[in-house]
Amino acid sequence: MNVLIIEDEAALADELEIFLTGYNYVCDVCLNGATASEKIAVNLYDFILIDLGLPDYDGLDLLKEAKKNNPEALCLILTARAEVFDRIKGLDLGADDYLPKPFSLLELQSRMQAITRRKFGLKQNLVDLGGFEVNLTDRVISYGQGEIGTITKKEFDLIAYLLLHKNRTLTRSQLSEHIWGSVVNDDYDSNYIDAHIKNIRKKLNVFAPPDWLETVRGLGYRIKINT
Repeated sequence: MNVLIIEDEAALADELEIFLTGYNYVCDVCLNGATASEKIAVNLYDFILIDLGLPDYDGLDLLKEAKKNNPEALCLILTARAEVFDRIKGLDLGADDYLPKPFSLLELQSRMQAITRRKFGLKQNLVDLGGFEVNLTDRVISYGQGEIGTITKKEFDLIAYLLLHKNRTLTRSQLSEHIWGSVVNDDYDSNYIDAHIKNIRKKLNVFAPPDWLETVRGLGYRIKINT
């Protein structure tokens, strides 16, 4: 998932980037509000972490811009402000949660997972797909009693992102931008994503046909779940 970190404390921003990258998030970092405003205007993010106490920008104004230009992004406020009013106003403006400083990085990651589950209607981190069990916390896929150890990190990212958007067709460009953090040209994009999907199907077919992983001709891919 693609994350924008807006934090003026350089040491904390670096710490957040290193930590979240270790959990396979793709991160952009902005140390001031002006740069963040430019990023929000041109890029699409899954998560935006906003420090309210920026030296050059009101964090709440930046939150308004984020909700306008990235309406599907999940927004988490990071704040040292003690005033309840600021937190309430942030939530009223559309923030999904807030985390007062100082905070634990593990708590941050846990809250990000919880927010993601709420948005996409997942009650838990274990999802059954036709006998395959996807564990979104431990980032493993199992079949029966055995873990499928051949699935790579990026292959899992593809399955997890499609799963979050279950029953919705995602284009190759969307998958590239939100998982790799960039959009590549159409010709390369097609081979790039298609090759990963082909490898995933080949590995899962050893256990059972992954009929739930569908190709939508001319559009992209989706995970189909009957509800």
